[in-house]
Amino acid sequence: MPHKTPILTNLIIPETPKAETFTSAREAVAAIERLYTIATDFLCAQFAEYHAGTPPKGHYRAYYPQLSITTSTYTQVDSRLSFGHVGEPGTYTTTLTRPKLFGNYLRQQIELLLENHGVPVTVSVSEVPIPLHFALTEELRLAEGQIRADARPLRDIFDVPDLRTTNDDIANGDAEPDADGIRPLATFTAQRIDYSLARLAHYTATEPEHFQNHILFTNYGFYMDEFVTYGMQAIQDPDSGYTEFVASGNSIATAENPHVDSAFRQPQMPTYHLKREDGSGITLVNIGVGPSNAKTATDHIAVLRPHAWVMLGHCAGLRNSQSLGDYVLAHAYVREDSVLDNDLPLWVPVPALAEIQIALEQAVADVTELEGYALKRVMRTGTVASVDNRNWELREQSGPVQRLSQSRAIALDMESATIAANGFRFRVPYGTLLCVSDKPLHGELKLPGMASEFYRTQVTRHLLIGIRAMESLRDMPLERLHSRKLRSFDETAFL
Repeated sequence: MPHKTPILTNLIIPETPKAETFTSAREAVAAIERLYTIATDFLCAQFAEYHAGTPPKGHYRAYYPQLSITTSTYTQVDSRLSFGHVGEPGTYTTTLTRPKLFGNYLRQQIELLLENHGVPVTVSVSEVPIPLHFALTEELRLAEGQIRADARPLRDIFDVPDLRTTNDDIANGDAEPDADGIRPLATFTAQRIDYSLARLAHYTATEPEHFQNHILFTNYGFYMDEFVTYGMQAIQDPDSGYTEFVASGNSIATAENPHVDSAFRQPQMPTYHLKREDGSGITLVNIGVGPSNAKTATDHIAVLRPHAWVMLGHCAGLRNSQSLGDYVLAHAYVREDSVLDNDLPLWVPVPALAEIQIALEQAVADVTELEGYALKRVMRTGTVASVDNRNWELREQSGPVQRLSQSRAIALDMESATIAANGFRFRVPYGTLLCVSDKPLHGELKLPGMASEFYRTQVTRHLLIGIRAMESLRDMPLERLHSRKLRSFDETAFL
């Protein structure tokens, strides 16, 4: 029988500082970064030695840092604020990752906790191991794929991602306090965040640090071409506030070097980032067609805690009074997309958010130069239905058409309800502005000639409306944009 190498039981961990309490958010974040650096440097060093041929001495493990706060009283906080405070006395904690990426976010959230509760926060080492794959640098990740075939399996020597503990229980409202009564402080745990950051880099071919706080989604490549043109002009305008334009492959264009590498093979979800120094720029993601893609993109982008995301796509107009090129501002959704039914039951309403609605409507008015009653010529506000079957027209018509009529739907697509529902689920402000590209119930199908002409004349204006809306939302205070409508009565303190 072949020799079976025994599993190493000797656990080797780095020396780490003891828990510390802080009344300064900046100092707390610096301590989190120290703990994270110690842990990841240790794992990288041990892996580099193993890759170089040094026999392992045991199982190497390092742990995520964590942040905790304990309150003993019910604190009266500003009831207009939907985040930044815990609901009742107790201990709340969360594991943390990538503090350099989330530094500004962490400082903001910790400052609010300190201000609202008047007690210190504690930074310590958690009991949750960091999977090796999430700690490695890009160079070492490449080396991981070159390990010889006869080497010991990595999971014998290092911790690997554990999907049993990587879930959305907190976001879905299914999480319970642990055995000690400790409750979650944030919507996402460190391993859940690391999992999504890795997925984002895979699907979009851009690193997470390029993502901006305002996300536009589309389902057509024409929008990407227009965004490149707009972005290149914006970074060369010193008054625009935009500093870089990043394309797939992390190709960065600046005013001094206004070019991106177009030879890079496009990923599954091509993504461009029009950046500002404070992260308040705009990211455009082409999610392609279908609710599964929409869920995939929003599942992972949500961990970055964006301030808003909006769907800019094409739809089927369901009313004879609509014309090709008209806009649809969604104020309700019929969810027949199926992909979120297990996470967000269909009986949960997905409300329109006034802040997003107003920004989109005003942007349409600004770009079209129509106001008030005249604006109704090109835009309708109403219910959007999303389905999971692109060829729904080929099925028996009476059932689907009756449901669309009963719901008062004015437009049909495959992504908008998913994006809105996941925004609701993950507490990310959301909205939808669609453009009518065909009217299947009225004999105006999307045919090649019609589609080409439609795209040429409508995409530029539609994209500009989305950009204008995002720029308007950028200037809105966070406490106003992050509506209380998105928060439950048993909510995490972190945004």
